[in-house]
Amino acid sequence: MVGFTKKEHQFLSELGLAPRNPGSFVNGIWKGSGPVVSSLNPANNQVIAEVVEASLEDYEEGMQACAGATRIWMQIPAPKRGEIVRQIGDALRGKLHELGRLVSLEMGKILPEGIGEVQEIIDMCDYAVGLSRQLNGSIIPSERPNHMMMEVWNPLGIVGVITAFNFPCAVLGWNACIALVCGNSVVWKGAPTTPLVTIAMTKIIASVLEKNNLPGAIFTAFCGGAEVGQALAADTRVPLVSFTGSTKVGLAVQQKVNERFGKSLLELSGNNAIIVMDDADIQLAVRSVLFAAVGTAGQRCTTCRRLLLHESIYQTVLDQLIEVYKQVRIGDPLEKGTLLGPLHTSASKENFVKGIQAIKSQGGKIVTGGGAVLESEGNFVQPTIVEISPSAPVVKEELFGPVLYVMKFQTLKEAIEINNSVPQGLSSSIFTRRPEIIFKWIGPVGSDCGIVNVNIPTNGAEIGGAFGGEKATGGGREAGSDSWKQYMRRATCTINYGSELPLAQGINFG
Repeated sequence: MVGFTKKEHQFLSELGLAPRNPGSFVNGIWKGSGPVVSSLNPANNQVIAEVVEASLEDYEEGMQACAGATRIWMQIPAPKRGEIVRQIGDALRGKLHELGRLVSLEMGKILPEGIGEVQEIIDMCDYAVGLSRQLNGSIIPSERPNHMMMEVWNPLGIVGVITAFNFPCAVLGWNACIALVCGNSVVWKGAPTTPLVTIAMTKIIASVLEKNNLPGAIFTAFCGGAEVGQALAADTRVPLVSFTGSTKVGLAVQQKVNERFGKSLLELSGNNAIIVMDDADIQLAVRSVLFAAVGTAGQRCTTCRRLLLHESIYQTVLDQLIEVYKQVRIGDPLEKGTLLGPLHTSASKENFVKGIQAIKSQGGKIVTGGGAVLESEGNFVQPTIVEISPSAPVVKEELFGPVLYVMKFQTLKEAIEINNSVPQGLSSSIFTRRPEIIFKWIGPVGSDCGIVNVNIPTNGAEIGGAFGGEKATGGGREAGSDSWKQYMRRATCTINYGSELPLAQGINFG
């Protein structure tokens, strides 16, 4: 196998990657007969490696093998499936730093975040192992003598997982770890612009299946674009499709899956707000806003995009925020001390520039930042703070970059109304010490989001809770809590162990 010539790419060989890689893992074999694409480093737009994407022929071959493997996998006891997922977690631990470095190199997030993303999958494996012994249903009292009722949970079959570039492997973990212990096979279509992460992750998972003499088709993976994603959405062999991405594409996926009466699990756009009340710990709030707005270069679905400040502390918070923004180090995400890496693609950079123009045309005032870092070959932009009206049309949209809209409010009621005024409903947070405000915020007339925080950022969720949002965010829930139920089908079973036939509701039929 030909090695990498650039020193900074040589670690990729430890992950089984080469300068040119087949991008389909089909029936336990690597192949690819689609177009050849280049994976680019967002920090300099230079080629890291080439990938041969999947064709529709590769897809069909993979799906046929996966259907056969599913019948084997679903009949293995759940705790035994959990043992396989435990081994996957251990294998990932062994490559934590290499995988984290790859995520940083190919996606563009800073190295601590890249390593943290891989750690999140490892945590999901640990969580799923315990879950494999707790996939229990209810025992329900029957009104009929000598009858019992119970719920039985069975696997769906094949779960399709379509992931986005901003978390090229963590979102797979949220879905695949749970889907596998629930008895499903997984078909993964990774983001088109992070194919090396898709291949490296799949190689690790495949090695565990092979070591345990299990069919490789239990985990099938494709690198590719919209063509493969559309095939997955339309495929009646796939009862559940989990999609992470934009609201526009997610709606199209949902409609296609609905046409065949399949299920879709959607994790779509966020437009998240932090509210800072007049009694807030300002230092805590400023530190939280910095991470929430600037982390991952503003490319998390949970990034803080709107900052709502009580009028009495508005200028104080804004001034402190401007000062910490000035200290943000922009640069190579692999270098120690960097806080802001590049946007993921050159198109993302162009969208940022267009977004700033739209902000200005709608009355937005640039307080700091507002431009691209022109002297760089990479996709670097400045972290930006904007004063703007909450009613400006641009505020209702998700500009995927480090742009923070700052606005003023007078009352809690007004702040909650602004928080809830956008189409999206993913994450939200309030900074206050008053219990009456906290419990109103998390209650029925408070935030309408799926994630409702107090005194912490909007981003950086733990895996133990269900992750997802409402409204145009799609309504899906992944990771912890009872999210596992979406990956199984529930049967209500009534068993008559007597010799009589009493009917429910006291009906006498002949």
